[in-house]
Amino acid sequence: MKFSRFVIVLVAFEWGIAAAVAEIQTLFRGGCLTEAEAAEKLAKFASEYDSAAGWQARAERIRTGVLRGMKLERVPEACPMKPIRRSVRQEDGYTVENVAFESLPGFWVTGNLYLPTDGRESKTNLAGVLCPHGHLADNRMLEQTQKRCAALARMGAVVFAYDMIGFGESTQVPHRHSEVSRLQTYNSRRALDFLLSLGNVDEERLAVTGESGGGTQSFLLAAVDPRIDVSVPVVMVSADFYGGCICESGMPIHKSAEHETNNVEIAASIAPKPQLVISCGADWTKNVPRVEFPYMQRVYELMGAADNVENAHFADEQHDYGPSKRAAMYRFLAKHLGLDLARVTDASGNIEESFATVHERDDLLVFTPEHPRPAYALLDAEQIISQLDR
Repeated sequence: MKFSRFVIVLVAFEWGIAAAVAEIQTLFRGGCLTEAEAAEKLAKFASEYDSAAGWQARAERIRTGVLRGMKLERVPEACPMKPIRRSVRQEDGYTVENVAFESLPGFWVTGNLYLPTDGRESKTNLAGVLCPHGHLADNRMLEQTQKRCAALARMGAVVFAYDMIGFGESTQVPHRHSEVSRLQTYNSRRALDFLLSLGNVDEERLAVTGESGGGTQSFLLAAVDPRIDVSVPVVMVSADFYGGCICESGMPIHKSAEHETNNVEIAASIAPKPQLVISCGADWTKNVPRVEFPYMQRVYELMGAADNVENAHFADEQHDYGPSKRAAMYRFLAKHLGLDLARVTDASGNIEESFATVHERDDLLVFTPEHPRPAYALLDAEQIISQLDR
């Protein structure tokens, strides 16, 4: 009897180890590979295809794996958005207003909508740009976010900067919820729905760009939503770093029984669509020019679109969406979305952002004591996320 109990305990112990190893093998977060291991992994991936057809088959497995890992293979029928738009401010060449819409019944996506001054009443099809953000408090209200949205609007785009889960006004679900990445990517897809619902956004000219965690959201959304035409992920595409937050890699999107990939391949999966990868020397993107970008170049070459992928590397810069990174993005989106770069350049051709008004945080809030969140809004996180299972 003692021997039997020992065997049972031993088997249970070994099963626990196996389960832990399985979790490690399927859930990648943070810097879980060395730079050398990451380079070897990319070489292994590259050996598994040598043609456009081979890459397309692999890209489809990657997309399926990401959607399955996020449990977004099937989603509920889209609910009415019930958009709230208020506090329109006329600025120099653009307007900004406070906006919210329901992505799920009782859950509100909050943000700011920027439009060209001459595009507010126009029915002309304008480019649309989503601006997800990284992991800083009130990030959509930061100067770097406001300036890039203002500049893109002045260039002729409709721009939506929206709160990631647990930041700014998005307080209904905590940032550390185990399925936050699922809801966050679903919200981004609904943000595209919102842009297109405005009636003046061209469905053939849609882009996404964000920094850090917003960079992850940019390449994830571009990978799983075919409506995105151009992607500019900033300081995030890395072969050895898989995203350090549960909202980026808290679900098994990188490996399953049917697929294995990394963020470089997820970003590359949109080829041949235009993509600018922005990197810097002070974080995990420091090797992009010699490791990650050559891999992406090969993919785009196989797809016959070598000129559609670029890398803007700033070796002496930090992990941010600073002026030089924004300048590179403006030029890329002007080229691929047909925007008017002259609206943000001076006589010498330098990027000029002095026209942009940086508003105080409270000025950009949708919900205030005077304008509270609707009384029926759900405050139970489990109840909100469970709606995605319908």
